[in-house]
Amino acid sequence: MARPDTFERRRLDVVAGLGGLVVLVACAIVVRDGTVGSLERSVFEAINGLPESLEPPMRLAQFLGVLVVGPIVAVVALVLRRWRLALAAVLVTIGKLAAERTMWHFVSRQRPGITEPDAIVRSGTATSGAAFVSGHVILVTALAWVITPYLRGAWRFAPWVVVALVAFARIYLGAHNPLDVVGGIGLGVAVGCAANLIVAVPVRSRVERAEKAGTSTGPGLPSE
Repeated sequence: MARPDTFERRRLDVVAGLGGLVVLVACAIVVRDGTVGSLERSVFEAINGLPESLEPPMRLAQFLGVLVVGPIVAVVALVLRRWRLALAAVLVTIGKLAAERTMWHFVSRQRPGITEPDAIVRSGTATSGAAFVSGHVILVTALAWVITPYLRGAWRFAPWVVVALVAFARIYLGAHNPLDVVGGIGLGVAVGCAANLIVAVPVRSRVERAEKAGTSTGPGLPSE
């Protein structure tokens, strides 16, 4: 198991956080009038119109972005004695709630059940209400950002596979249009970066670098 020498506040979190906000603002500018452009509608229809056989797995996938996932990650981190990760998971859960509600005050766009006349709404998904930005995507993206520094090798991609799956599911099920999801990713990255800057993240140790060279197996969470 890799043991980091120290924890640090990374410049990467500053840069990526600002980048996430730029993505969010760009999406907000496009959707600020509450309408859906032709390109965005085409992407929505391409995903939303996929076969019904995808509904069961997509219905399950969306639950990876529900609010309780944040506290679950925090509890698992506490069990594993990853105190900083547990705190980060709590912070991004709170940050998600605050961030999405703040956005609702500035940008108001309804769900595809209202904006898309031919939308297929599946699995009891809400057909009305604020859709920009996707709260599911904010949370899962922020969690992915704070978890990734604790993983090694190919395991670092696993949280982002979950992000892609949840984002895809929310469009497929008719819960969000594409820019709701893209804006959610941008805001999620910003929330995750803010949490990392508060709690700091592990610095990869010499042991971990040696393991990466060929002796390591498994995800391995650095100890504190």
